[in-house]
Amino acid sequence: MTVTGQDTDAIRVLRGLEDGRSSVRLRAALAAGTTPDTRFVGKLVERSAVEPEFFVRDMLTWALTRHPVPLTLPELLREVRSGRGQARSQALHTLSKIGDRQAWPVISRALLSDADDEVARSAWRAAVVLVPEGEEPALAAVLAGQLGRGGRETRLSLSRALIALGEVAGPALLAATTAVDPSVRAHALATQRLSRDPDAGFGFAIEEAKRVVALGGSGQEGK
Repeated sequence: MTVTGQDTDAIRVLRGLEDGRSSVRLRAALAAGTTPDTRFVGKLVERSAVEPEFFVRDMLTWALTRHPVPLTLPELLREVRSGRGQARSQALHTLSKIGDRQAWPVISRALLSDADDEVARSAWRAAVVLVPEGEEPALAAVLAGQLGRGGRETRLSLSRALIALGEVAGPALLAATTAVDPSVRAHALATQRLSRDPDAGFGFAIEEAKRVVALGGSGQEGK
């Protein structure tokens, strides 16, 4: 069997993706995206599930977006069902970058409430991109059910997802401002504030919301 120059290059990329040096893996991922090859798809997805370096993971995602959707989509949908958190998270992140709404059915309520914050955050971002027209209010209600969870970055991610849905998220956020849990009320109020004034910053918005909640208000007074 004759080995062509293209075969040699492909072998070099595939080996590079497994190299112990992150700089080599980064270059290999760049090469895989610069010159797409059907042989790369499986390895790119596989590597995304275990790659420890953020910049390499980001390049792996970019490389996958450079390949035909009919090849990448089935692989990524399988990964979303993986038992490994990073596999699910990275697959969802890549699906959000590809933006093909054929992936929408995989965005389940279980994923949107995944116990792993990274998976949930990726699911929220993907859901906002992939949601079909007309299903935004239902998605907003599910997302609002996650208000109050996690630390600052998780809460900011959720706020951004709700804000990205636009006016359809309004009723779900309004309902959350009267929740029994003060952390839910504060997060809902902060999201409303951030929606009205993006320049205020999430930290300022959440602190103001906490003050309102501590004083027993709903943030809706005088509106």
